[in-house]
Amino acid sequence: MGFRSSSTVIEIVTADLGKALAFYRALGLEVPEGAEGEPHVEVPLPGGNRLAFDPESTIASFAPDFTPPTGEGRVALAFGFDTPAEVDAAHAALVGAGAPSVHEPFDAFWGQRYATVTDPDGTHVDLFAALT
Repeated sequence: MGFRSSSTVIEIVTADLGKALAFYRALGLEVPEGAEGEPHVEVPLPGGNRLAFDPESTIASFAPDFTPPTGEGRVALAFGFDTPAEVDAAHAALVGAGAPSVHEPFDAFWGQRYATVTDPDGTHVDLFAALT
């Protein structure tokens, strides 16, 4: 067919928009102030893509049979850092703010410092940096 998308948006449907936005702000994303009250929020990602957030109520407004998923998410996000120490610091800060840790920071066999936490909706968020 030859169609080509001009941009990419990754969307997270969230049970608590305020908690989700606070979590991703802590990772350094530029979430606009006051966005917690909006029905749809998009923030820029490095590389020109965007991450979008929709409260469950927004999805239910146009999909009346919508049932929020249960259990952990089916999508994982990964945020790269410049140094292994930044991975450790980001993990500690997120866990300190209440994010559950899935994997404490470790030196992975594939050459990265790696850790995983979950966001307020159970989406796995990987934190990584190249080992020096």
